[in-house]
Amino acid sequence: MPNHYSGHWLLLAINPIREIVYYLDSLGNDWTTYPDMKVLIDTVLQAFRAQRDIQTSRRGANSITWIKVACPQQRNQIDCGYFMLRFMRDTLALGRLMIPTDYFEEFKCAFYTKDQVDEIKEEWCQFMIELNVLFINLCN
Repeated sequence: MPNHYSGHWLLLAINPIREIVYYLDSLGNDWTTYPDMKVLIDTVLQAFRAQRDIQTSRRGANSITWIKVACPQQRNQIDCGYFMLRFMRDTLALGRLMIPTDYFEEFKCAFYTKDQVDEIKEEWCQFMIELNVLFINLCN
């Protein structure tokens, strides 16, 4: 789930059954930096639990686990959206149900190179162009 908080994009990968939230922030902040986001996600997961009539007695109401993933970090204050898109793409490309706390071995690095950031920018532009073409064709 992409999350935009106070002008910054980050990625949350949520497993509602296991009550785990994987937290990927290209600025390296801890989830406590965004308390409103945590309250929102905890509330949504508790509502999910209630809707599914999942018992909480053995786990407790506040048993949601937040895992900070050591993902690549941005070197400026403007590329967070592209990093979030790259995290999402890397996660989906591997098709795994869990995200390692030290990120995926296949994509592990301290920082993305300019070429890696440019690659996701180009993919996003291409996607938007194709989406627009599809939308125009549907409207005609």
